[in-house]
Formats: sequence, structure tokens, C-alpha cells
Amino acid sequence: MKPKIDHTKFGSITINGKVFDYDVIIRINGEVKKRKKKLSKTIYGTSHKVSKDEAKHIFEKGAKWLIIGTGQYGALELSNEAVDYFKRKRCHVDLIPTDDAIGVWNKTEGALIGMFHVTC
Repeated sequence: MKPKIDHTKFGSITINGKVFDYDVIIRINGEVKKRKKKLSKTIYGTSHKVSKDEAKHIFEKGAKWLIIGTGQYGALELSNEAVDYFKRKRCHVDLIPTDDAIGVWNKTEGALIGMFHVTC
């Protein structure tokens, strides 16, 4: 079952009443996992650019849509390799500042996954 995102503020996101003080990935089955930022940080020196390796970790077989909360100020972006990877998987990606992305997430149904950056 898809969890409801209650709200976000700088440094945290609240999902089904539980506060997470780190970036999260929400799987198709509703499971909330901690984002593996190191997959991108080791390549780019920042977690604000998603690498192909991290894209592979985020993607889940059967996902048709990925909503990415890009942070409170919209700082997160996809690398060109990550963009190409999601295109090959035929997974539509929306990059939206996290505060706005939670509204889109809560309204959307289907084979959906999410990744939400909670700082910058």
C-alpha cells in the first residue's frame, strides 16, 4: 500500500506519521528505505547529483513513474547517465522541489516509486 507523505521541512520528511531525518526511497510496495547517497557522492563529490549507480538502486522492476523530491530548494539533479538509464527502463521521471513533490506523490496512483531529498 502506498504510504501518505504528511509533510516535510528542512532535514526531515514525515510519512504515515513517522519522521525520517534522512533522504528516503519509497518502493512500489510502500516500503520506505534510506537513500544510498554514497553511490553518487563517491563519483560527484556531492549527493545533489544522482549517478547511474544510484539510479540503478532507485529503480524497481515494474515502476512506470518516479517522483523525485529535489530538496527544499530544488538542488538535486540527475546526471546525464541517470537520465539515460531511466529512459531505457521506460520510467517517467518528475523532478520537483520536495515540498511540492509530496502533493504529487499523494495524488498519484499506479506503479510509482519515489525518492525524496530533505535538505537543500
